[in-house]
Amino acid sequence: METPDTPETPRTAAVPAFGEPTGIAAQDWARASADPRYRAAVVDLLGALAYGELAAFERLAEDAKLAPTLGDKAELAKMASAEFHHFEQLRDRLAAVGEEPTAAMQPFAAALDGFHRQTAPSDWLEGLVKAYVGDSIASDFYREVAARLDSDTRGLVLQVLDDTGHASFAVEKVRAAIEADPRVGGRLALWARRLMGEALSQAQRVVADRDALSMMLVGGVADGFDLAEVGRMFSRITEAHTKRMAALGLAA
Repeated sequence: METPDTPETPRTAAVPAFGEPTGIAAQDWARASADPRYRAAVVDLLGALAYGELAAFERLAEDAKLAPTLGDKAELAKMASAEFHHFEQLRDRLAAVGEEPTAAMQPFAAALDGFHRQTAPSDWLEGLVKAYVGDSIASDFYREVAARLDSDTRGLVLQVLDDTGHASFAVEKVRAAIEADPRVGGRLALWARRLMGEALSQAQRVVADRDALSMMLVGGVADGFDLAEVGRMFSRITEAHTKRMAALGLAA
């Protein structure tokens, strides 16, 4: 996953936004995983993230073919390599806790593949906006969940959500394109709004289809969110999206 809220605002999140860690968030994996419900939820979470990183690697490598210059192609190849390294970290973590990585990823493949089919970019600029805006929505969601995870899992999740460099690169290229041809802005703004809707719908489908993840979010496992907090969480995600749109020079 790639991007922080804005290219100028680095993430320092290792401590939950709501204060000092309590409950599961104050425990390590060895203690927290004694609860089979929590263990199942974390395996689902890591499986979803791992497949997301693998898909991001594939997509960035494919987008490199659309790059207008050799320098742009090389930059995307470097980002793709970073995404694959994130995938390897998640794969190795799943194996280390006794789970088969492919089996953990499989339940999420169809939904994520479907999202990428429905949001295939038609050109280089749409690909940049998708990586910057679309993937960031998923990253924000995972960061929200990470705040309630055990310390070992939280550290890994935040590490693989680190910016690969796509944020500043995408902002620079998209803003330059809009400056060269202001008409591009309208088309990309519509594209970004579509990505927002598709990404939120996809995240909700994934959670709804997996009982363990649903229990983590609203069922009390890992200090789950209550329904009011779920609403606030999605408000924060929407606010971050608006900031990213502004960074790109697009209207939300």
